[in-house]
Amino acid sequence: MRLSFAPYLLHFKHPAGTSRGVLTEKPTFLIKVYDEENPLRFGIGEAAVFPGLSPEADGNYVWKLTELMANVAIGKSTDLSRHSSIQFGFEQALLDFSGGCRGVWFPSSFTAGESSIEINGLVWMGDFDMMIERIESKLREGFRCVKLKIGAIDWRKEIEMVRFIRERYSEEELMIRVDANGGFTMDEALPRLRMLADLGVHSIEQPIKAGNPELMAFLCQVSPLPIALDEELIGKATTEEKIHLLDVIKPAYIILKPALCGGFSGAEEWISLASERGIGWWVTSALESNVGLDAIAQWTAHIGADGPQGLGTGALFTDNFSSPIRLSGDRLSIDTSAAFDYSQFDGLKWHM
Repeated sequence: MRLSFAPYLLHFKHPAGTSRGVLTEKPTFLIKVYDEENPLRFGIGEAAVFPGLSPEADGNYVWKLTELMANVAIGKSTDLSRHSSIQFGFEQALLDFSGGCRGVWFPSSFTAGESSIEINGLVWMGDFDMMIERIESKLREGFRCVKLKIGAIDWRKEIEMVRFIRERYSEEELMIRVDANGGFTMDEALPRLRMLADLGVHSIEQPIKAGNPELMAFLCQVSPLPIALDEELIGKATTEEKIHLLDVIKPAYIILKPALCGGFSGAEEWISLASERGIGWWVTSALESNVGLDAIAQWTAHIGADGPQGLGTGALFTDNFSSPIRLSGDRLSIDTSAAFDYSQFDGLKWHM
């Protein structure tokens, strides 16, 4: 078996606002595995590195991919425990190759076109009027759960925005989730959580910055609003680290981003440990191309995730890869008449 990798730069159709700044482009790497006797037939995956979030996103990243490429050629294992995005992409490529190189990573009724996945409508940060317009667009499209990125514009306007939605749609009609991406200070957090809870918000992701487990544990204990951990999971590679985090903080939910929490195998361990402790979870994508997104969607259906999932639709980028994934209302499904097109990877600069 052989492995190759290629860099790829995704460009946003519109600047994407987060609490960490505005994104206009997103780098990623494609991975393929193949038999050297037939290199035109290969399994594809995406090492969806996320600068600013992925701990491994440094000057040694390409060297780790090169190490993996060399080790695959000689049949030697590679320690990817601290390289979550590479683990994610390598698992995909192997699964696709073993499954016949047809873009089916996790066979299920979903990949057969017989079922679909409910997703939330993600509303990116922007000015007040822009966010209201985006929210109303999601509601017109039929979403029954919206996730609002908050923590970047004036808090008074953000809470006004939530109030605007709730005055028009009850909790039974529309679920509201918010994601602060660590944008609150500890002094701000509790009063803001109370205001959000009073407006019937379902939950909040990462109200304060990751890396403050004692403060987060206190918030989870006293908050009237269920708290979900997101960035807090990143970098926890061992079972002991995961157990310690869950037992210390005791969140209501955890958010699983396979590219950031150990690939599919790592995410499944998080699910097992959380379920043992009565902690809920859902799956979220992390600005992958359609290669990684398709694989995440298939895995999400395969594991039987319940409720609205935080999966992207591939529509954020001007230069995404083609995909058989389709969105209708708030449901993702696969168009079985649209085969995954492997020729679209021919022009990439593959490291051999």
